[in-house]
Amino acid sequence: MLLSSLLGFFRDRLLNAAYMPNEAAGIAGYPVGLDAYTAAFMVPDFMFAVLVSGALSVTFIPVFNERWVKGNKKSSWEIGSSMINFMALITLVASILIMIFADPLMRFVIAPGLSESGHALAVSMMRVIAINPFIFSIAAVIASIQQAVGRFTFYALAPMIYNVGIIIGTVWFTDGINIFGWQVFDGGIMGVALGVALGSVLQLLVSSVGLVGLGFDYDFKMNWRNKGFRKVLKLLPARSVDQGMDYGVSLVEINLASRMADGTIRAYQQALTLHMMPINLIGVAISNAAFPKLTERLGEGRDDLFRSDLRSILRVIIWLALPTAAITFFTRGYVVHFIRNTGDPLMAGILGALCIAILFRIVYHMAARAFYAQQDTKTPLYISFVSIALNVVLAIVLSMTFSMGAYGLAWAQSIVAVVEVAILFVVMERRMPKLFNKAFVSAIWRMVVSAAVTSVVCYMAVLMLPFRELDNSFYSAFPRFMVIVMVSFLTYGAMSKLVKLHEIDPVIARIRQALSRLDGRA
Repeated sequence: MLLSSLLGFFRDRLLNAAYMPNEAAGIAGYPVGLDAYTAAFMVPDFMFAVLVSGALSVTFIPVFNERWVKGNKKSSWEIGSSMINFMALITLVASILIMIFADPLMRFVIAPGLSESGHALAVSMMRVIAINPFIFSIAAVIASIQQAVGRFTFYALAPMIYNVGIIIGTVWFTDGINIFGWQVFDGGIMGVALGVALGSVLQLLVSSVGLVGLGFDYDFKMNWRNKGFRKVLKLLPARSVDQGMDYGVSLVEINLASRMADGTIRAYQQALTLHMMPINLIGVAISNAAFPKLTERLGEGRDDLFRSDLRSILRVIIWLALPTAAITFFTRGYVVHFIRNTGDPLMAGILGALCIAILFRIVYHMAARAFYAQQDTKTPLYISFVSIALNVVLAIVLSMTFSMGAYGLAWAQSIVAVVEVAILFVVMERRMPKLFNKAFVSAIWRMVVSAAVTSVVCYMAVLMLPFRELDNSFYSAFPRFMVIVMVSFLTYGAMSKLVKLHEIDPVIARIRQALSRLDGRA
């Protein structure tokens, strides 16, 4: 996931270098291409999120795992085959509908504020990117099967390969495609959309390799008699609505951003992408790895071990999330620089407002999976009804009524992230009494103190090694950024040891082990 995120940075850096304002390169003003490109993803991503995405993984894995751990592989493969066929069918229909209705969707729903040229470009790109829900749905079921059996390598590699496809589109397809002297494609930013389609196909191929050796027995039919398949379909709607509402907020935000200055859509969306990197690396990665084991605990009837494991995982996630959010806030100028050469004040400001969301969204992924492991998709859905409604209202009020612009959209995200996690924790404590015992609460307070000290050290380091406008290359800023990050995390590690947080112990043990190996080789 780290490699995938770094490739994502490189992908966006290439795009920004090619299409963002650059007087030296003769690109004046803010080109509509990047806003159109960003808007083109909204409906395909929305359909994928509603129909597949997280909805599939948290409903499919517990049911699949119930059968897998009991050795009933025949039923497991029937569920897997049926889900591939079911998802492929409904997403194929969705992809065709997106292609047909791309024009009115873009004009009246997604980005009514785009210029005519931007609108036409966004519609064309949306029709190319519309293939994503269909291909991603098949890849998602395959990836979920691998997650359920504890095989993560190809599941993690697939998104990285997707970014490779987009990079190929940016580097080669934007100059046009020439086959044996025949110009089949003229180029431009539409080449990036072709790269997106290529990336989705490559992702499916890589995901499929992960099934090798599992003995997957694929069948071209949907086995409606399989109780597990019917159970997944029963659980799916609640989680799908939950995911859909999350993306519904994104649609509202892009709609509002399209009414602001040129470039606001791109700046806001890229700030969201940057804030998602630590969320994916910590919250999503750890919760995805832990989720099959939690469902296995419940499948074995060990509620005590489920509660103990959940408490330990939450501690680790919060321990990692606190310094990450703090360091991201103070180094936001550097972080933005890595995808936008010389930086971008608007993007950096938005990212700063999203740092609270980083902290609480990381925690949210594990907290929500505590319910999904119990095959309860309705409780997170009900909580989402409240948080999504609050998010939409805050986004409109803060960005428009209080004239905060894109910053208002970001602050709405952060406020809602806090509210959502708070409600989840209250419900979890009532459902699982003494989950948050005195030892847990004490540890969290010690983490907060450690993070506060780390914040002061990070702030002082940034004052001594500030981001400068003359930092117009990756290599001019990266060494200083790494010094700040290393000093900050070393401080956090030292504070964790000082206040006796046992989360630091495995890290120290690994470092000592690595050093002893180096000494042995010497």
